[in-house]
Amino acid sequence: MLVGLVTIAFAVTRALDEEASVTAGPTSTPGSGSTAPDVTEPASTTTTIGADPNLLVDPAAQFGARWGSTTEGLLTFRGNPTRSFHGTGPVPERPEVLWRFPDEPMCAQSADRGETRTWCGMGWTGQPAVFERDERTWVVFGAYDRNVHFVDGLTGTRILPDFVTGDIIKGSVTIDPDGFPIVYSGSRDGFFRAIAFDRDEPTELWRLSADGHGETLWNDDWDGSALILRDHLLEGGENSRFHIARLGRAYGADGLVTVAPELVFSAPGWDAELLDAIGDREVSIENSVAVAGDVVYFANSGGLLQGWDVSSLRTGVGTPTRVFRYWLGDDADASVVVDDDGFLYVGVEYQRENARAEEVGQLVKLDPRAPDAPIVWSVPVRDGNPGGSFSTPAVLDDLVIWPTRNGTVYGLGRDDGAERWTLRLPAPLMGSPVVVDGVWLQGDCAGVLHAYDLPDGVGSPRERWAVELGGCIEATPAVWDGRIYVGTRGGFLHALGDPPD
Repeated sequence: MLVGLVTIAFAVTRALDEEASVTAGPTSTPGSGSTAPDVTEPASTTTTIGADPNLLVDPAAQFGARWGSTTEGLLTFRGNPTRSFHGTGPVPERPEVLWRFPDEPMCAQSADRGETRTWCGMGWTGQPAVFERDERTWVVFGAYDRNVHFVDGLTGTRILPDFVTGDIIKGSVTIDPDGFPIVYSGSRDGFFRAIAFDRDEPTELWRLSADGHGETLWNDDWDGSALILRDHLLEGGENSRFHIARLGRAYGADGLVTVAPELVFSAPGWDAELLDAIGDREVSIENSVAVAGDVVYFANSGGLLQGWDVSSLRTGVGTPTRVFRYWLGDDADASVVVDDDGFLYVGVEYQRENARAEEVGQLVKLDPRAPDAPIVWSVPVRDGNPGGSFSTPAVLDDLVIWPTRNGTVYGLGRDDGAERWTLRLPAPLMGSPVVVDGVWLQGDCAGVLHAYDLPDGVGSPRERWAVELGGCIEATPAVWDGRIYVGTRGGFLHALGDPPD
């Protein structure tokens, strides 16, 4: 099953449209509240204790670590810029459902590829943000009822009214890591928003449209969970473009948070070479961008994995430049995970059935420092169409856990990709594995959340417990301070924990 050290040469191209290297003007909409503040405070810089200050993100310091030095919590999909923080324990020993939210299923109608149907609950990637604010635990998430919800993690009651968007929300929100009371969320209604939650009801401060910033090739949805670095937002869209916006976060004279955003960079996430290779225009960016060093990594539905040097966010000099290009062959919706040595781990789907996807494999470990032959190891999984994986792998000290769409979960050696164990669960597996304190959590499409004790060395995982929640679990669980928060397609967000004494 291991494909050893495949050598696939490629040329780094820069076939970008002209405005990719031009600073764009402000993109706020009338009435969005994005005027300059009356009173400003210096924007905080997202930091990690022990990190190299000469890098935007030090992968050695950030791997597996909580993001930011101000807001305590699980703030974005997979917790930090390297997409490697899974939450904090303890994991419940005898879990039961302590509450579910709301009283009625979260459902709405939405059109996809010309078909309108009812969507319920929470789906891929759907990991709630959980954080501490004002001496209470907040759980903030978007759902298929078109709303961003603000819920008390202890009681399951609303902290604030829902924020209503114009269509369903598929991805995971991001909470500002520098202490500003802002949640960043996309919606299928065509907008990516900054929403303030320091007032009686959540308030839109700014919205970024999927249109109007250069050529687009797919649709106007926003699935990715954004990153905030040096007062800049980094986000890819299903419009097939990568965006950077300077936020201008501050506080007004009334003490409420403000932003003064400006889109400073927008580039297509494709090039002519990719379109020629795949023969179609389905090149949306659905994964959540990752950052290591001064490079942001993302892939698209055409299988193009890219790295862009964004050191200008740190130095204030220069323009983002593409420094890494690798074609995976097929749709890569899973987010890139970066380990402490700077290696990249990427899950790939198998739908186009082309020779490149068969050559490269469906889980790939890459070394971006070796652009002419970046594959360290790869694993082929082509059991059906669609095959491969939508899940973001869990990268641990010496293990990679990788669920595939068709129900097989692989435990692989991190160094060599060798198979250590496999496990079967009801398919399709869409949610990403979460590992906290040596316990692996995985939802399946029979509506069961499983907890497994991982082996120390040889052997297979041992199931610790399983809880039936009802509805396929496509979303990724959030683990924080003894509780698990997870949504299902059954329509609800569930909080699990040990029963009270």
